[in-house]
Amino acid sequence: MELKEYFQNQQGLGVLSTADGSGRVNAAVYSRPHFMEDGSLAFIMRDRLSHRNLVSNPHATYLFKEDGPAYTGKRLYLTKVREEENSDLIDSLSRRKYPADLKITESRFLVFFKLDKVRPLVGDG
Repeated sequence: MELKEYFQNQQGLGVLSTADGSGRVNAAVYSRPHFMEDGSLAFIMRDRLSHRNLVSNPHATYLFKEDGPAYTGKRLYLTKVREEENSDLIDSLSRRKYPADLKITESRFLVFFKLDKVRPLVGDG
């Protein structure tokens, strides 16, 4: 199964881990990645710690645990390649839809990553 299909068909919990330039780590819950036509993966982010860490250190890991009792899932090793701020593409990709009268004032970023490696959730793979 292709990775894009895997994430379209699986439900579960995702955690994006980043570190700043000094190595201080952060982990945050994130939805499944968006798969772009150019082969990159993207996440929609607010300007919070995960996003700020990627400014000084472009490497991240996304851990996804499938729903269910077993420890099955994926670990994606990623390198940031670029980002967009407050673009129309963010609105089109957003899985959460907000009412028109709810104005989001905080900047949103679409952060694109190159996929470096895929490993199973448990084990070396």
